[in-house]
Amino acid sequence: MHAVVRFFGAFLAAAMFAQASGMQKVISQYGETIIVPCNNGDNKPSDLIFTKWKYTKDDGSSGDLLVKQAQKDDAKISATDGYKDRINITVNSSLRITKATLGDQRVFTCMVVSINNLNEYPVEVEVRKRPSAPEIKNKASQLENDKLTPLGECVTTDANPPAEIIWLKNDKTLLNDNETVIITLTTTADPVTGLSSTKSSLQYTAGKQDMTSQFTCLVRHVTGPDQVTAPVAFSIHYPTEKVNLQVVPASTVKEGDNVTLKCQADGNPPPTSLNFHVKGKKVAVTGSGVYTLSGVTRADSGEYKCSLPDNDKIEATATVTVTYLDLSLIPSGRVLKKYGEPLEVKVEKNSSSEPTVTWTKDNGKLDKQPDFSKLTYGHAGLYVCEMSVAGIKRSASFHLVVEGIPVITRLTKQRSADGKNKVLICEAEGSPQPNVQWSVNGTIGESSYVKGKATYRLTVVPSTNLTVTCQVTNNLGSDSKTINVSSLIDEQKQAKQDLPEDEDKAKLIVGVVVGLIVVAAVVGIIYWLYMKRRQGSWKTGEKEMGTSEESKKLEENSHRQDV
Repeated sequence: MHAVVRFFGAFLAAAMFAQASGMQKVISQYGETIIVPCNNGDNKPSDLIFTKWKYTKDDGSSGDLLVKQAQKDDAKISATDGYKDRINITVNSSLRITKATLGDQRVFTCMVVSINNLNEYPVEVEVRKRPSAPEIKNKASQLENDKLTPLGECVTTDANPPAEIIWLKNDKTLLNDNETVIITLTTTADPVTGLSSTKSSLQYTAGKQDMTSQFTCLVRHVTGPDQVTAPVAFSIHYPTEKVNLQVVPASTVKEGDNVTLKCQADGNPPPTSLNFHVKGKKVAVTGSGVYTLSGVTRADSGEYKCSLPDNDKIEATATVTVTYLDLSLIPSGRVLKKYGEPLEVKVEKNSSSEPTVTWTKDNGKLDKQPDFSKLTYGHAGLYVCEMSVAGIKRSASFHLVVEGIPVITRLTKQRSADGKNKVLICEAEGSPQPNVQWSVNGTIGESSYVKGKATYRLTVVPSTNLTVTCQVTNNLGSDSKTINVSSLIDEQKQAKQDLPEDEDKAKLIVGVVVGLIVVAAVVGIIYWLYMKRRQGSWKTGEKEMGTSEESKKLEENSHRQDV
């Protein structure tokens, strides 16, 4: 930035000239080199004798600087003060002054002396200095609500001419109204350099809305773009006007949860202590503004309050609703019942709201509560009743066992897939699972027992006709049934006796088919001969009458063969 400013100043010093009261003006930057032109370069007439530079002193008198003879290359320095080592003359007769100071702000005159004339060209020099970056000092620790308070001082130094300071709030200019905003400006000059320092003091009346306001200080100067401080914010102090009570968690609260009551005041700074009104008691809490209800029960449901210690009228309320659910199921555990008996099931509940109810049997969902008016073996199983309200689930269960004396529902027989054995199937119902006993020996097949229904298989090879008994037994009783099983040998003999009759039928069918084939072949041959003979008669020119007689003979022969 400073490099840009120096460049900008050098540019002004070299190329920017102003006229004031008919006098040329040169603007330069502090510390840079000043080039003072002599009639803008038109200063060497043909009869030039010498060129002289002089300046106007602080007391108004004239002081010599240097003389340059036309016929000589070097100028003679005549200055004896601070200009002695800082001045020189350029090829176009301009005065060159190094290390510009504010003391160089004066009038310099170029005198051009020739044989026929003497001309003077005065030039006014102005030296400018860009101010330092602004800084906010003596900032207030906080601002009082609706009270005029010193906010801070904006300071910038080493400027020429003096800088302008502007206060901003949220990037908008603050104007001095001598009531809510008072701005005091002070400018001082350095006794050595003469450069100016500017201080702007701001007194401001803040409001609650200024909690988020940002204040900045801007410095404006003729040397270049504005400079702005980093924004600063202030805490605004104001008393509490209302409090707010928050319940955490804000969603469902169920029995056993911890509930936090948070009381927040809108004052700044917030009060150091607050009162909580819990079940008719006032509890003072210091510092945090938080009160915790641990392991709440349904008895903790109700209204809670918080207030200021010194003003109970500034209060806030909140309602805590504790969700709960109780479930009782009768019967429970293992329930043993007899086949055909009824079973009464009672479900009792106590909840903060109507629960959702589901029933399952052996992990399979049921559409409704089961009906046990007359128990069957299929009713046996594990029953679970589950209820839920917001955030809570409860379940109860019982294991139903249905027992009964075994009863054989069916006893059947069938031939095995290869036809070499007989398979007897005995189906029964009963619980506990009945044991089976057969009256004959055989190969025990696969058995099953599902929901009180049992199936037993026995494979036998009867050589004689048998009467077989199936008996099923459990600890409650027994049942039996018999079935007649014929000998496999007798069945095979009967099959052979039935075989000749079947063979005769097959032979008859074959004979009929063969006869039909022979008749069809003869008819085909006769028709072929007939057609051949007719073709011969056409060749010899026979009449149609002869052909008709032959056709009749052929038909008679054919009819005889069919008979």
